[in-house]
Amino acid sequence: MSSQSAPAFTADLGDGTYRNPVLNADWSDPDLIRVGDDYYMTASSFGRAPGLPLLHSRDLVNWTLVGHALQLLEPAKEFRTPRHDCGVWAPSLRHHDDRFWIFWGDPDHGIYQINAPEIRGPWTRPHLLKEGKGLIDACPLWDDETGDAYLVHAWAKSRSGIKNRLTGHRMRPDATGLLDEGKVIVEGDRIPGWFTLEGPKLYRHDGWFWIFAPAGGVATGWQGAFRSRGLFGPYEERIVLEQGDTDVNGPHQGGWVRTPSGEDWFVHFQEKGAYGRVVHLQPMRWGADGWPVLGAEGAPVDVHKKPDLPPQPPSAPTTDDDFPGGRFGRQWQWTANPQDGWATWHAGDGLRLTCVRTADAHDLRKLPNVLTQRLPGTPATVEVELALSGEAPGARAGLAVLGDAFSWIGLQRGADGMVHLVHRFAESVAERERDAAHPRLAPEGRARLRIEIGEGARCRFFCDVGEGWQPSGPVFTATPWRWVGALLGLFALAPTGGGHAGAATFTQFRITARPTS
Repeated sequence: MSSQSAPAFTADLGDGTYRNPVLNADWSDPDLIRVGDDYYMTASSFGRAPGLPLLHSRDLVNWTLVGHALQLLEPAKEFRTPRHDCGVWAPSLRHHDDRFWIFWGDPDHGIYQINAPEIRGPWTRPHLLKEGKGLIDACPLWDDETGDAYLVHAWAKSRSGIKNRLTGHRMRPDATGLLDEGKVIVEGDRIPGWFTLEGPKLYRHDGWFWIFAPAGGVATGWQGAFRSRGLFGPYEERIVLEQGDTDVNGPHQGGWVRTPSGEDWFVHFQEKGAYGRVVHLQPMRWGADGWPVLGAEGAPVDVHKKPDLPPQPPSAPTTDDDFPGGRFGRQWQWTANPQDGWATWHAGDGLRLTCVRTADAHDLRKLPNVLTQRLPGTPATVEVELALSGEAPGARAGLAVLGDAFSWIGLQRGADGMVHLVHRFAESVAERERDAAHPRLAPEGRARLRIEIGEGARCRFFCDVGEGWQPSGPVFTATPWRWVGALLGLFALAPTGGGHAGAATFTQFRITARPTS
């Protein structure tokens, strides 16, 4: 277990209202359910491990991270190295037959499902339900009225040459297989003005089959709703949420949930560049004509009354870590499937990372052994203490902002045997990193490292090697990957060579909110 502190980034305003986003970091493509008095959410995790984060709330505003459903990505051998934009896309979370279920599409392999008796597991190994390229955004439905089961999914043009359509299947009730070849049930090209239709979520309500599905692209799109008397159509459509006069660009892709008192709520994401896809909570009601109305008559809300649910203490997913017993908290993910020996447990506190020898020491983007967590979506200060015990020349460790471009600050053992404070970066188009500041000695082999993240994900780097905090290098603006927000990372590595290269120890990792201008 990781240590926890009071949340710095809660959306709860403490007066019975909340402010969007309720999760101000990259919890991409959220989906949620209610089971009794508990609400659970999952999100895309792409190529990071463990994957499929599991969040819990009692009031839809205050969330905590309680675990992950997917310990290793499969096929495991394909995720031994980073595939930052691949892997787990747009999962759907459901509860059926006293089990939790998660379905997702891997654009390179097909549609998988896993299930568990409890949200914390144990979860089954991934079962490939439908093999194929470009199959994404899968969502099941068990029809309580008939006992039938269905599956709907979208398409990724980059893998299949197909997009802007939704395909439906009949499914075995135990979700072990499909019962037909599938049929296109919504053809986006036939709807004037609609493009990039994807991310479907399938429901039954008031005698209709409902599909909540976004279109128009992640940065500029809208949320649509479709209804039909039968799963295979024909469907009517309507736009139910769009930007309007707000600052919330592209509000779409998420899920609907109903509280015990009968209130309806919808969560969705907003694409925010380096910050990734942050999560908003919208009030929802069913209009007199039977169609859903989201937000403030179809536009996103900023501040709103909280759901009519029992008050909960302010909370947010943990970011800080003291690494008790050398173990890291559940907020951390590797950039690929982990291997034994990357992190070693020990009696004291502090994260001990092995300086893994690699031919890719010049490019953090290629390393599987970077331990990451999400970049906060508001101005923040990130700090950690680092001690480098690696004796091999070139052994290094540091604190990074990692994306399509990256920058890091840390310690490196020089050819002279001394430990140097270094700060390096690489542009998006660069194949190798280069210095962002002049190296200088770190006589004790220790340093405190700091990144101050300002508006627009502009990052200023600082270090303290015993003389107080000193700025290092120019401002670095964080960049996302193609579908993934920028990440904070801790790493230890060494160039190729013989013998053990040593280790680095990180202590007292902290993220604190900074005042906004």
